[in-house]
Amino acid sequence: MSQLIVSTAPHVKTPRTTKHIMLDVLIALAPAAIAGIVFFGWQALVVELLAVASAVLTEFVYYILQNKIWANPKDVLSKFLKQFDFTSVITGLLLALVSPANVEAWYMPVLGGIFAIAVVKMLFGGTGRNIINPALGGRIFLFISFAAMTAYPAASFGAILTGSGSLTTGATQLQSLLGGNTATLSPLDLFLGTGVAGCIGETCKAALLLGGIYLCVRKVIKWYLPVIYIAVTGLFASLLALDINVFLPSILSGGLFLGAIFMATDYVTTPKSTLGNIIYFVLLGLLTAGLRAATKLEVVSFCIVLMNFVVFLIDGFIKCRPFGYKRVKKEKPQKEGK
Repeated sequence: MSQLIVSTAPHVKTPRTTKHIMLDVLIALAPAAIAGIVFFGWQALVVELLAVASAVLTEFVYYILQNKIWANPKDVLSKFLKQFDFTSVITGLLLALVSPANVEAWYMPVLGGIFAIAVVKMLFGGTGRNIINPALGGRIFLFISFAAMTAYPAASFGAILTGSGSLTTGATQLQSLLGGNTATLSPLDLFLGTGVAGCIGETCKAALLLGGIYLCVRKVIKWYLPVIYIAVTGLFASLLALDINVFLPSILSGGLFLGAIFMATDYVTTPKSTLGNIIYFVLLGLLTAGLRAATKLEVVSFCIVLMNFVVFLIDGFIKCRPFGYKRVKKEKPQKEGK
């Protein structure tokens, strides 16, 4: 009798594995990670390395303990290397990109990486079984635990690399915008990241957009989903402010691009159907703009996590068409006498 193997979706055989997709995501994240180092210097590099190392090490320790390495060390290590799909690397890097470049709080990326992998990912069964995005789970854990998570340094292009400047913290452009203050940076500055205060990965939108285009070309994500999220957020923010000039600062400030391209599009935590995804991203945009206006804070992380819990409801109401399904045409009843 053959053994019944139960696994998570997807169940369509293809040469392209989860590992290949995660490598594409890593390549797409490279421009934002490099831009963060250029703008924030060696401190950003340290935060990125600490977050990635802690995430990978946590997955390794959890796996070997779960599989009782003391019983058969060689076999367990071999299985770990075989199943390693780079998802923990992605989680650690994303966690670093949504964190400030602050090496004085070096414990934050370490604790965030441990929490994201051990609690949000592995505790629920590993890859494909988490109910919320692990990197965002780690970020929210750090945000509500440490005040240092809200000390955002301003990008200083060139000065940090030459050693002629130092990082200074201050209010982000989004905080100024939501507080009703006049915008101090132009849309071009916001797009390129010049002088923008914020997290490591959210500063340069040009780098994020480049990574997003790569993912679309590689067919890792559907281009219209992040576009829907970004557009709805900007339009609803303009409607709430009764000012169309708010549109560009709203979409170019904060972590909207990073969240829309790399986190909201996570396969595991989004609806299964096309219509469900469209509804999901429209609601996500409305929620983000609404909560931003109500709280005067950046809430992209919280909104994505909140919508992750709604995915089950959307999938419950909008059923996916089974693979290979063909609708059966109903025959019209013949009239009597014919």
